[in-house]
Amino acid sequence: ALRRGKDKNMQAHSLFEGSFSVDASKKFIPFDPRKDSKKDRPGSLFIHVHPFLIESANGLILIDTGIGHTNADGRLQLHDNIQRAGFDAGDVRYVLLSHLHKDHAGGMVMNDGGALRLAFPDAEYVVQRGEWEDAYSGKSDSYRTEIFDVLQRSGNLVLVEGDGSLNNEIRYEISGGHTPHHQVFHIQVGGDHYFYGGDEAPEPEQFFRQFAAKYDYDGRRSMALRQQYWDQGSAEGWIFLMYHSTNIAIGRPEPKENGGYRLVDAAG
Repeated sequence: ALRRGKDKNMQAHSLFEGSFSVDASKKFIPFDPRKDSKKDRPGSLFIHVHPFLIESANGLILIDTGIGHTNADGRLQLHDNIQRAGFDAGDVRYVLLSHLHKDHAGGMVMNDGGALRLAFPDAEYVVQRGEWEDAYSGKSDSYRTEIFDVLQRSGNLVLVEGDGSLNNEIRYEISGGHTPHHQVFHIQVGGDHYFYGGDEAPEPEQFFRQFAAKYDYDGRRSMALRQQYWDQGSAEGWIFLMYHSTNIAIGRPEPKENGGYRLVDAAG
């Protein structure tokens, strides 16, 4: 049976996986600001990782799956985080993947006695077909194909193309800024409109600073998309889910007295 989360009013939950630094090697190294210094890691980006869980009438929705860390007894941290939020990992019905870089897709599988198995065996894993093909092309070391092999054999893979709807609550849109076939999600549950922009809208600051990021496939496109998402989302009252945010991970635009909008924490 599906259990309600601890926050009865909020249907979205951050499954915070940790704080990391990333340099040119593309390795995600845990970063604890209480004992680690940014000065010791020159040329690094400092990010958090927040997969999200959303309660819906059609079952639990997991958006991106984190890096795939395990705890001391070998259990997937993502499973622990879902339990801590008041749910059972077995109730996840949809795993929505914006793209397949290892920091977003690592938790789609788990190690079970030395064998890789799906972390959410009762879920449909939703991926853009072009992203799936790019992941296997060998052109980027940001992908771990051994975990995709597990998904391919499972029968749980749902390849989508372009824009569309999975059901009356979940819409996907191909956006193509961060990777050529990156997708974003609109999820409408409980009267709220949640928007997940993946790595094209990964943290609040990027809505308010115009810049083209070097780590994007098309930085100018991502920049234009962020502006579009913010303008439309502010006007329509979307709740933004921001995967790499170091402050507000679940935020709602609020009108400012002198015009425009600011982002306020909506995590309850």
